[in-house]
Amino acid sequence: MTRITFRIGLVLLAVGIGACQAKRETAPATAPARPPAATVDAARIARAASEPDQWLMTGRDQGGTYFSPLADINASNVARLGYAWEYRLGTRRGLEATPVVVDGALYVTGNFGWVYAVDAATGRELWKYNPEVDGQWGRYACCDAINRGVAVYQGRVYVGTLDGYLHAIDAATGERLWKVDTLPARGPKAPYTLSATPVVAGDVVVVGSAGADFAGARGYVAAFDRATGAFRWRFYTVPRNPKEGPQDQPHLVEAIKTWDPRHRWDAGSGGTAWDGMSYDPELKLVYFGTANGAPYNIKEGGRKGGDDLYTAAIVAVHADSGTLAWYYQTTPGDRWDYDSTQKLVLADLELADGPHKVIMQASKNGFYYVLDRATGKLLSANNYVFVNWTKGIDPKTGRPMVRPEAEYNQQPRLMFPANAGAHSWQPMSYDPQTKLTYIPTIEWPMIYKDTGNTRAGLIEGFFTVQAFLPDDYDPKALKSLYGPMPSLAELDHGLPPPHARGFLRAWDPVHQKLAWEVPTVTHWDGGVLSTGGGLVFQGDAAGNLNVYAAADGKKLASVAVGTGIMAAPATYRLNGVQYVVVMAGFGGNYVNYPLTPEMAAYHRDNEGRIVAFRLDGGAVPLPAELPNEPFPQPPPREGSAAVVGNGEVLYNRFCSRCHMLDRGVLPDLRRLTAAKHELFYEIVLNGALAGAGMGRWDDVLSRKDAEAIHAYIVSEAWKAYEAQQSH
Repeated sequence: MTRITFRIGLVLLAVGIGACQAKRETAPATAPARPPAATVDAARIARAASEPDQWLMTGRDQGGTYFSPLADINASNVARLGYAWEYRLGTRRGLEATPVVVDGALYVTGNFGWVYAVDAATGRELWKYNPEVDGQWGRYACCDAINRGVAVYQGRVYVGTLDGYLHAIDAATGERLWKVDTLPARGPKAPYTLSATPVVAGDVVVVGSAGADFAGARGYVAAFDRATGAFRWRFYTVPRNPKEGPQDQPHLVEAIKTWDPRHRWDAGSGGTAWDGMSYDPELKLVYFGTANGAPYNIKEGGRKGGDDLYTAAIVAVHADSGTLAWYYQTTPGDRWDYDSTQKLVLADLELADGPHKVIMQASKNGFYYVLDRATGKLLSANNYVFVNWTKGIDPKTGRPMVRPEAEYNQQPRLMFPANAGAHSWQPMSYDPQTKLTYIPTIEWPMIYKDTGNTRAGLIEGFFTVQAFLPDDYDPKALKSLYGPMPSLAELDHGLPPPHARGFLRAWDPVHQKLAWEVPTVTHWDGGVLSTGGGLVFQGDAAGNLNVYAAADGKKLASVAVGTGIMAAPATYRLNGVQYVVVMAGFGGNYVNYPLTPEMAAYHRDNEGRIVAFRLDGGAVPLPAELPNEPFPQPPPREGSAAVVGNGEVLYNRFCSRCHMLDRGVLPDLRRLTAAKHELFYEIVLNGALAGAGMGRWDDVLSRKDAEAIHAYIVSEAWKAYEAQQSH
């Protein structure tokens, strides 16, 4: 069996949003008027430290620290932490949002951009909002139909939905106030999606988009009037095709000089801002990070490449005008997928030369950056994981000193970190008491190869780049697609263990050094919360909420939840009781990789939940265990060996990123029922399951292509079935 574990292809038979497909429920017309809800404004956010009971933004405060001053739960009593309540979403896909909690109401998002409002003391539903997203948009999402949260401001809840709309919702009733299209273009040649948390910046709401992994997306951030949704400005992060005329924005005049003249402008050029956005109300600056360029390999086809401004960069723009204030490019000429879209934290640090107002990021490329947030000046940068793509950051120029060994165009290379990054979207937390940042960290390499001259050739989005996991790297199995491949031993050359490992690391941003670390269950565990009680909370893929001492990393408690956790927890206090709350639901980027036995989703139902905890609570109800069902007998084999071989190429190009032929978050297509086999072409080509998140593919796949894919699936199903019968 060939399994390509990388972001290639799109959803075939995605699990839908289940019970949440029902229409939004609202209060009956005779219900009494509700009291004001979500009374959040700039002044209240500014004094967040004086309101420890609230969690006013996804990162709690304007700095996005994911730190709470609450200390009722502390090292002396956290062992008593237990179940308070839960709210079931009826979904089985990844959940990545951190709730906002204001005056007893909790607001959070689920898949596609659904919004849920519940009573924060009991979990009782107040309302839920269905954004009515066409399931077709699931095929444009690189990493599951996720959403990272809401912005709550002056009685409104703002959410960006997978189909690229910004919605304003009445926080008291769940009624839609307005909905506006944020995308500059729509359609298969403009594969934008929107999953990040909107940012309120003065009188505008700012959003970005995802899509740099696919051909056609041109990165930007856009601002809309907070009251009406009227368009205000759009800042493009990458140049447009010079054949269309002069650059359409002043900052792009210089940027175009850093791109190869032979660049494939039809690719859209990437640089999307899919997460990691913040706002400084004093400087009136909006900050965001940008993704990789497109094509993924900027040296594709013999091109020389360039810096490719403003990809893989941290950028500041003026909130009132959308014009450039400054930028710092973390990875000039990125060709390893080292996005700089990780969460940005604003803080005040006392450095060797005095106090500084800084912006900080633990970037995907393995370096922790501290920048002056008024000017973008690099104050410090050091690697918080092992890296071998660069010798380090030149302190004079701020540029990485890229090693020759990082070039994979001529031969495969084993690179640290992997394209998943040393730190991905999972929020880190900065504790102003310990002055440490707690980072969910990944030590994981990948084997990069230019596949332009191989049978698999073009890979949707990443074009001619493939990256392989060392953990299950099998040159023999890959040969049919990619030709002869070196062994792992030939690539390793004495590097650290080429296995996926996760750590929770406490990083000192003043002295740029590690304070402590603890290993985590997997490399893909949850975001982090730190508190005034001297605690650090992190969920994991095994389905536990773990609690560590902020000072030294000693594990103090672990509560079994039974569902994998990726999101960062929040904490709040109601009626004198401190709660900790987290979204539990595995998936997200992990639709790209096979589940492993230590993960909860491998063994248990992955139904999404909001789970709240308190002192002296009970045991969390665990989801049902999954039955160990045998492979069903497949239908008769189809097609010749050549047809099956063509299906293998097409499957790996379009399907395997979400539907690996292994146990994954989304269905293993070797286990299709007879009914699904009968409907296969209606599903794949005509969108019979679009309502469940499986879009139609007839714009890129012919009937003959679909038949080849089906023949390959049936062939692989027979291999699994026969292996099962022989035991």
